[in-house]
Amino acid sequence: MTAPHDHAAPATGTGEATAAQYVYGVTRADARLPEGLTGLDDNPVTLVAHEHCAALTSDLPAGRPLGRRADLMAHERVLDALVDAGTVVLPFRFGAAMAGTEAVEKELLAANGERLGQVLDQLDGRLEMRVRGTYVQDALLREVMADDPQVAELNQRLRSIPADAADAAYYDRVRLGEMIARALEQRREHDGQVLLEALTPAAEAMVRKPPAREEDVLDVAFLIGRDRLADFQRAVEEIGAAHADRVTLRLIGPLPPYDFVPEA
Repeated sequence: MTAPHDHAAPATGTGEATAAQYVYGVTRADARLPEGLTGLDDNPVTLVAHEHCAALTSDLPAGRPLGRRADLMAHERVLDALVDAGTVVLPFRFGAAMAGTEAVEKELLAANGERLGQVLDQLDGRLEMRVRGTYVQDALLREVMADDPQVAELNQRLRSIPADAADAAYYDRVRLGEMIARALEQRREHDGQVLLEALTPAAEAMVRKPPAREEDVLDVAFLIGRDRLADFQRAVEEIGAAHADRVTLRLIGPLPPYDFVPEA
């Protein structure tokens, strides 16, 4: 395959033996790729097209398994480049590979072309933004202490224990940790819902993810129309400022719409 220019020529199945192909995702057959776009092992990215859809592919690295950090970064770089260029893309999760360009054309595109085209229509003009909210630890602990006299009393008692006697208070420290964890869990559901209701008006869809850490309040992927992106960013800034004393909001994106690709 030749290196892409501002518009990569689509490859077609000719029956000739080709290298195994790594597949980054699917876009329109007439998409224009950024000039010099490279993927895994700096191999050039090209389009393998069938009718109205095309797969973004490059030669699969030979002689080694995938999974290096550089592989994942290359996968993300290719998809991010299309998002940055305003090109609709149906992103694949890391690790998709096929036997060659003919397999990509026949087994992926020809066999699924109608459905792929429908998903591209659904994602056209849209991108993913991720919002993560994390509690400001010191402020939240002060709040918990103020609201629960038992937690405050136990915390104060433990703070007064001499360092050489700390082992004797082990079970009380465990109890305090459990009490604080329960208080955080109760607040998280309420606080997360408040933030979510403030953010959703500018979004077309959302996927809420379970918190990964105790201090996490919110982790949500939003599907945003490009024409509403500035509105959404402004809403995150305003809501973040309004809750800054308790919660730190982090906005990530624009991203390929991974969380809005149908499982099938």
